Amino acid sequence: MGTLSRLLSLYPVHTALDVRCHFAAPWVLDHEGSGSGIAPYHVVVRGRGWLEVGTRSDIPLQEGDIILFPTGAAHRLYTDDVKGPPAAYHQASAPASLPQLCNDGTGPVTDILCGQFEFGEEPLNPLLAALPELVHVRTVDRRDLSALRSLIDILRNEAEAARPGGLALLSQLASALFTLVMRAWVEQSQTAPGLFGMLAEPRLQPALHAMLTEPERPWELAELAALCNTSRATFARLFQRAAQATPAQVLTVTRMAKAATLLRGGRLPVGQIADQVGYQSEAAFNRIFKRTYGVGPGAYRRAAAASSPPRGLR
Repeated sequence: MGTLSRLLSLYPVHTALDVRCHFAAPWVLDHEGSGSGIAPYHVVVRGRGWLEVGTRSDIPLQEGDIILFPTGAAHRLYTDDVKGPPAAYHQASAPASLPQLCNDGTGPVTDILCGQFEFGEEPLNPLLAALPELVHVRTVDRRDLSALRSLIDILRNEAEAARPGGLALLSQLASALFTLVMRAWVEQSQTAPGLFGMLAEPRLQPALHAMLTEPERPWELAELAALCNTSRATFARLFQRAAQATPAQVLTVTRMAKAATLLRGGRLPVGQIADQVGYQSEAAFNRIFKRTYGVGPGAYRRAAAASSPPRGLR
């Protein structure tokens, strides 16, 4: 399993594709801010428009663009020829796998798929902490993003059709979309902080991969530096600059994420979970887990069980 795959497996994201917006100019789409841990996204599958978020406006959007709002920031999508109030929206009556919102405009058409990625509200989620207010991925003229362009084409075709299993397929495709967007953003970003910053720094990937693969191991600075073929001083400097944290802090975060996954997904005693994430003392594990998540392991497990549907209904 690759480093990005291991990282994403520690912090599961629930994905949803909610509506297809089929707008003829002029149009405006206002999106209110979302709750904590909910990141709205839009995929421009046809046409073009503009984006306004925070203090930034007139950000051009074109076919193949994907925009993601990890902090749930309020934003506006619009055309540049809006004069007066835009045409009213209504839901299309034609059958399709995804609900379709239309307007009565007469200008060029823009198709946008809208959904959200739900990270949950856990207080220590490095994925959210490492992402900016706006993640903007452009796929036009990017041969290295051919897989992402192909996925966008499939999403568009399935959203427009009314075929058996279409909604279920769209849900699965949305999960793949998140992974591909994260990969593209890491590869194109020059200033990604946190764990994504380590992914963007090739010299540190062996250390990150080792900690994600064996978080229970008592990693020493010299061992991690050796994996990266650097001196301890160089490794520590590169690590701090990329991750904005020390190796010990990243290891603790990784251990707690794995522990949370084990608590949510099984019935292992807390003592065994503590051992699997590198703590010989259950008391020490309980103390660090509570400091991280705000509740002890037992309370965390009970809350997770209460919020999950019965197995037969999943």
